[in-house]
Amino acid sequence: MARISWDSLSSLPGIPLSVLSVPMEDKYKCQQCLQVLRKPVQAQCGHRFCVHCFRQLTSSGPKPCQACRKEEIYEEPMSILNSSEAFPDNAAGREIASLPARCLNQGCDWTGSIKEYEAKHEGRCEFEQIQCEACQALVLRKDKDRHNDRECEERTLNCKYCKVTFNFKDIKAHDEICQKFPLQCKDCGKKKIPREKFNDHAKSCAKSKSACPFSEVGCKSVVENGKISEHEHSSTMEHLRLLLPMVLSMTRTRLDTSPSGEWQEDSGLGLYRAPDDGCGAAASVPSVDLDKKVSALENIVCVLNREVERSSLTLEAFSHQHRLDQEKIENLSNKIRQLERSLTVKDLQLSEAEQMVRELQYCTYDGIFVWKITDFSHRRQEAVSGRAPAMFSPAFYSSKYGYKMCLRLYLNGDGTGRGTHLSLFFVVMRSKYDALLKWPFSQKVTLMLLDQNNREHIIDAFRPDITSTSFQRPVSEMNIASGCPLFCPLAKLAGKSPYLRDDTIFIKAIVDLSGL
Repeated sequence: MARISWDSLSSLPGIPLSVLSVPMEDKYKCQQCLQVLRKPVQAQCGHRFCVHCFRQLTSSGPKPCQACRKEEIYEEPMSILNSSEAFPDNAAGREIASLPARCLNQGCDWTGSIKEYEAKHEGRCEFEQIQCEACQALVLRKDKDRHNDRECEERTLNCKYCKVTFNFKDIKAHDEICQKFPLQCKDCGKKKIPREKFNDHAKSCAKSKSACPFSEVGCKSVVENGKISEHEHSSTMEHLRLLLPMVLSMTRTRLDTSPSGEWQEDSGLGLYRAPDDGCGAAASVPSVDLDKKVSALENIVCVLNREVERSSLTLEAFSHQHRLDQEKIENLSNKIRQLERSLTVKDLQLSEAEQMVRELQYCTYDGIFVWKITDFSHRRQEAVSGRAPAMFSPAFYSSKYGYKMCLRLYLNGDGTGRGTHLSLFFVVMRSKYDALLKWPFSQKVTLMLLDQNNREHIIDAFRPDITSTSFQRPVSEMNIASGCPLFCPLAKLAGKSPYLRDDTIFIKAIVDLSGL
């Protein structure tokens, strides 16, 4: 059985039914999403699913097939959906790919096949409505670029001056604070001055006006920066008159507060004052205390600086160790993921090997197969209750590289034989060497329920109807079963039946190998 590499397959559900230009047959419908099959897979029960739907159904483990229950053919283990037992249905995929299709989008007149729709049109149609990731509005795919560049209220822009990214709706607010935004000096007319340098320009601009430096003493003039020197030179006398009252006031204050004694020259005003006596000594005491406090604070600051440096070094060491630990954890996580993937592959290989061993244990290569069925009573009750209405035999072959076949037995009957007969069917299976064989299968088949006293076996034989799909080259794991719904009356297995001994029956199949 072909295995499916789930990681590499489509993550899209089925194709909408309305894409088809013709009525859809049920065999092309996914049993889960009820749409047209996309990359169909077939479960072991024969039902088909989109690979996306099947992967979702079995993501948390094997699940019972609801389609089998709906059709009342549920039987374990065949009706259990298991990712390890499914296989790609390439034949159905090819049939679906050739179906005529059309585009659903209004305004688009595209037509073609399903294969062309998936490969060239789906997800590319210019008339498809898609959602803008930024503003969530629906726009046509052909208008997407224009919408993103010109219309979307949530589109992001890069400031051409400072390169900062912001939303379109914030453009005005950003222009008000952008430090690189160009401004124009109203005084000199110079343009393209970055906002961050505009204050410096205003101070140095020759045409910019500012208050006279002597405004603190009363000068009311506002002068261009380039004419400050000229103003100071022309207004010297006016500035001195403004300074005179302040100087006189300071002089009187010093004279009033100076004690008698020896006078010393004051370098600032050319006046004289007495040297400090006791009052000066008393004033020096707070100054000494202040110096001590400043010195103590400087020492504290030095200690704190050293602590900060040590903490910074420790933090840097911890950060470096943290990065190393994160790298080690990431490496270990990668190794664990690799080991888990390897373990999964090994489990699949082991399961395949076990299945091969079971097949080889009962396998024959001469067209003759004897099927021993034990625990008949229990199996019969399972069939009557509907929990396991049918069972499959191990596979057998017409030759080592010949036809692969098996039997299907209904212990409570099937179809016209339900409840009254054993129903026995012959099934042609797909093998590796089908390309080398003659099709359709046309060999005579003989089915027997063996009398364990070797007296009167129940025998039924048939030649295949070569027009039936049951005997064409298989495109799935096995063809539809064909055989004898009224193979053996259940009454013959009642009481001390020679066909049922020790709760065991034997069924024999003989394939006529003439002409092969």
